[in-house]
Amino acid sequence: MASDMASTTFPWLTLSIFVPIVAGLIVLLIGRDDRPGLTRWLSLIGSVLGLLVTLPLYTGFNNATADMQFVEKTSWIETFAINYHLGVDGISLWFVLLTAFITVIVVLAGWEVIKQRIAQYMGAFLILSGLMVGVFASLDGMLFYVFFEATLIPMYLIIGVWGGPNRVYAAFKFFLYTLLGSLLTLVAFIYLWHAADGSFDILAWHQLPLGETTQILVFLALFAAFAVKVPMWPVHTWLPDAHVEAPTGGSVVLAAIMLKLGAYGFLRFSLPIAPDASHSLAGLMIALSLIAVIYIGLVAIVQDDMKKLVAYSSVAHMGFVTLGFFLFNTAGLEGAIVQMISHGFVSGAMFLCIGVLYDRMHTRRIADYGGVINVMPRFVTFFVLFSLANSGLPATSGFVGEFTVIMGAVEYNFWIGLLTATALIWAAVYSLWMLKRVAFGEIANDQVRAMPDLSAREFFILGIMAVMVLYMGIHPKPFTDVMHVSVQALLQHVSISKL
Repeated sequence: MASDMASTTFPWLTLSIFVPIVAGLIVLLIGRDDRPGLTRWLSLIGSVLGLLVTLPLYTGFNNATADMQFVEKTSWIETFAINYHLGVDGISLWFVLLTAFITVIVVLAGWEVIKQRIAQYMGAFLILSGLMVGVFASLDGMLFYVFFEATLIPMYLIIGVWGGPNRVYAAFKFFLYTLLGSLLTLVAFIYLWHAADGSFDILAWHQLPLGETTQILVFLALFAAFAVKVPMWPVHTWLPDAHVEAPTGGSVVLAAIMLKLGAYGFLRFSLPIAPDASHSLAGLMIALSLIAVIYIGLVAIVQDDMKKLVAYSSVAHMGFVTLGFFLFNTAGLEGAIVQMISHGFVSGAMFLCIGVLYDRMHTRRIADYGGVINVMPRFVTFFVLFSLANSGLPATSGFVGEFTVIMGAVEYNFWIGLLTATALIWAAVYSLWMLKRVAFGEIANDQVRAMPDLSAREFFILGIMAVMVLYMGIHPKPFTDVMHVSVQALLQHVSISKL
């Protein structure tokens, strides 16, 4: 990876991290349940400002270089040479923007639904937004680790306080799985610090001449944290519980952003720091990814809870991502990153749709619905679009990433490509079968008959998500242009011939 860094005169990344965090703290200090309007508007203003300060990162980004851009560096803990070191490249930029965008959506989604502890709910999401941006922007290993672990706290509270009946169990399971996995990563970081002569500089770690055995040990230590976060099979069992119990906003952020923290870790650490180990263990990673893509897709088909079905579909879709990483070709890697972004829109939108139904009926069981299109035609229009995108329909964002990964898999090995392509069948089965049972047919009961169609706020939120899903599906070039040079640099770094 190129280590030359284009510096910047204005701290856009610091603002991207701390504007939502400070806004969250202000909401916590000022917001009260007896003044819900003030609390909600403060939260919305904070989230919109958080999005606005990320836009110069895109408008000022130079697509022609793989170097880190908007770099900020200052000493933090001098004793251990830990620096406050930030920067983005073509791989990380989109995730900063996606995080800020989804935060605005989540604030709007909880506008009328959350009626108790409104300030704490909104504040938790704003603070979480800043911490997740910090993960994607960190160029110092310890700074990355601090942000990576700190994201657990607000999400733990979001699930544990505003979640469903089994929220405490789900929150503990989420926290313990992800924390235990990260402890081995801390050991790996300390070893890399020692090997780099007392430096936590991630770009310096990329250049370390580690032996293959050492690389395998480092890779496995990093794998412990990143595989749980993705989550990969078989360490995925925390995710369905967390999704089912989390409030709608929590499910949206989990699916759209938090799963990407683990996948991003593979790109920023595992592949460039341990390239030989990545090759040696590629067969294992591909096998685990294919199990997620196929087996978890079959598991999704038999679910009777809409949220659990979409949660399992997230595991299957993230299997495409990890598969693409270890094909070591441009189509696989670019397709995987596009799939990460698309999954943020599609899966987030699916959870928003389920949230709309839950707000009206207070049940997520598929069998409790039926004939929704007769009373909510505008809602079902969006629900059909997002279900088709979840199935990988061409002209939606869900197709672009998956098709590109399949092409990369075919180039790597035809039979792996063929197995990967079967995922489109399973995705269509579970997505469209759920859609059929919930939306179509005769009205199932009087509760369904009494359901009102989308409010203006709900229509606006789902409309924005629909625009993003269609825009990315029809015109993916702006997304791929940003990442292309950085992807080529990463592939070159791991000594793989280009397409």
